[in-house]
Amino acid sequence: MKKFREWFSVQLAKNPGRIVLFTIMVFNLTFLLLSSLIISRFGLSGTENMGLFEAAFYTITMILDAGCISYVVEDIGQSGTTIAIVCLIIVIIGMVSFTGAVIGYITNSISSFIENSNTGNNKIRMSSHIVILNWNTRASEIVNDLLFCRGKQKIIVLAEGRKAEIEKEISERLADTIARENAALKAKNAEESWLKRHILYRKNRLVNNVIYVVREGDVFSSKQLSDISLEQARAVIILGDDINNSMRKQELLNNPDEAAQGNAQTIKTLMQVSDITSDENSADDQKIIVEITDKWTAALVDKIIKYKQVSGKCNIVPVNINEILGQLLSQFSLMPELNLAYRELFSNKGATFFDMEEIIPDDSEYITKYLSNHSNAIPLSSVKFEGKNYFFYSAESEKDILKTSSAPESDYKVKLNRNYWIEKKNVIILGHNSKCREIMKGFSSFRDEWNYKSTDDEILRIIVVDDEKSLEKMNYYKEYPFVIKTVSASIYDKDIICSTIEEFVDENEEDTSVLILSDDNETSDNIDASALANLVYVQDIIADKKAANPDFDTESIDIIVEIIDPKHHDIVGSYSVDNIVISNRYISKMVTQIGEKEAIFNFYTDILTYDEEDAGGFESKEVYCKKVSQFFDELPGECTQLEFVRAVWSASINPSIPKDKQSPTIALGFVKPGGQVTLFEGDLASNRMKLDKNDKVIVYTNH
Repeated sequence: MKKFREWFSVQLAKNPGRIVLFTIMVFNLTFLLLSSLIISRFGLSGTENMGLFEAAFYTITMILDAGCISYVVEDIGQSGTTIAIVCLIIVIIGMVSFTGAVIGYITNSISSFIENSNTGNNKIRMSSHIVILNWNTRASEIVNDLLFCRGKQKIIVLAEGRKAEIEKEISERLADTIARENAALKAKNAEESWLKRHILYRKNRLVNNVIYVVREGDVFSSKQLSDISLEQARAVIILGDDINNSMRKQELLNNPDEAAQGNAQTIKTLMQVSDITSDENSADDQKIIVEITDKWTAALVDKIIKYKQVSGKCNIVPVNINEILGQLLSQFSLMPELNLAYRELFSNKGATFFDMEEIIPDDSEYITKYLSNHSNAIPLSSVKFEGKNYFFYSAESEKDILKTSSAPESDYKVKLNRNYWIEKKNVIILGHNSKCREIMKGFSSFRDEWNYKSTDDEILRIIVVDDEKSLEKMNYYKEYPFVIKTVSASIYDKDIICSTIEEFVDENEEDTSVLILSDDNETSDNIDASALANLVYVQDIIADKKAANPDFDTESIDIIVEIIDPKHHDIVGSYSVDNIVISNRYISKMVTQIGEKEAIFNFYTDILTYDEEDAGGFESKEVYCKKVSQFFDELPGECTQLEFVRAVWSASINPSIPKDKQSPTIALGFVKPGGQVTLFEGDLASNRMKLDKNDKVIVYTNH
């Protein structure tokens, strides 16, 4: 009896529902048998020959339908008080014990099933899907970019809370993108006939191909990770926490050094995920993409890669968010048009970077041969990744890489300026964010590659306007020789900000870029507020200069606005600013592409990094935006896009020039004044182009 009580207490604690169901079944079965026995043995006329099973039928009939009592009594024998009372007792007890208990249990089971589904206690059986662990301001952009991928995209999100909020955010983001893209498609085909407009719209419209499930749970729980079929996912994305959305916001504000030390939660999650995905029963070629923002986390991630990464199984790709965004923001400040080009090149829409596993003995020979019989893709360069060789292309779709072309060679040629040197750069930085040091590192590497070697002149001049506390934290940028001045001013000091900008613009002949940063450590309510205020100030300066001098070139001041929340895009755009950098969106686009093609991360790393000062020549390749009037000795004539790509490539590898002096160059597109970007995509042999001296050409080259 003692053992039974122990067993019963354990089962009651672990499976109370099962114990209740068992008790209901035993009681009702016992009650049914006893009731049937009493009725079958009742000593009334007509019941002498009644069997147990016939009595059980009458008992069940009365329990399920109390109105049958009169017929039961009549069938059993002469109506009497005793039989009526017995039947009434059976009906009452049966209604409570059988009907009420069973219905109650079933109702409770249904409620528990719904609750378990909502809270994520049921296993989701899925494969070849994407798992997102944690949620931050970049997450919805990752989901959104999958709209442009081919086929159905399956996503499971596991976060600690905010299920309804996350579902709403995803739904609104997808709906907004679909509406925007389809509205743009309609506008593009507005001049076509009704029938052709309808056909083009039905063929090219954007539809929702994303299936997503949001789960509330613990990202450290192996059971809950198994419940979302983590071991069968094609990619797992581990996101970091947003300080502005964290409960630890105030604590980190009081202890700012702690925020930069590292992210232990990311390490803990990666350890759990890598343990599951490295198992022999997991799917092959799973990609684990980890967001990192600090050196401590990066170092531990490298150690986990060393211990847990299994070739062909668990492939861990650490993405240093601050470093990448710092490089992007510095490049956009130097060449604002790159922001417009990268929006497409880094996405799954339009001209995009693709890779194919190929062994290429010599890049130059391969590119020359490829351009002679292909017109739908542009070859770029090769990258070695984990013992394999990949060649990268720019194309509208992956299948375009293999399309051959019969477009004949032509005698079209261009003359490159062999003494080309990039023009001086002037930048004003307004505000700050957590990536300031990485932004400065990007500027430093650009200066190392392009600064004048034979003179004391500076290729880069920067002024920083920020509040006193932030300037002090950066030691007033004293370690950066290209920062010629720092000005202390809060966003409320309009006169100081405006006078500083006007003075800097007036004293320089070259164009000036104004980089407006958004503080990513602000609370959610204040996100982008300072950036929007600074934008108004700069626009006022441009408007005043235009009013004072109608001939003032408004494009001599390039405004690059960093915003964190995509909802503020329209607000910034209403101020006629095309160069809006949604920093989270770039990371999301890269993460999405890495999830599809892992080797592309090495390619991105190369194009975002300039050569160091002590590099032996120009090794890394970057994307540049160069003025036509400076890059060419003569203005190129009208031609097809394919002819232009072939001509620029041939001129850049002129055999009469020593190989170590050559700068192999691939043309990717061009930019018209006003920011109209054309990237080469589709059949380049049928697309014609004409450049003017004020245009800029987008090229992929080593210098």
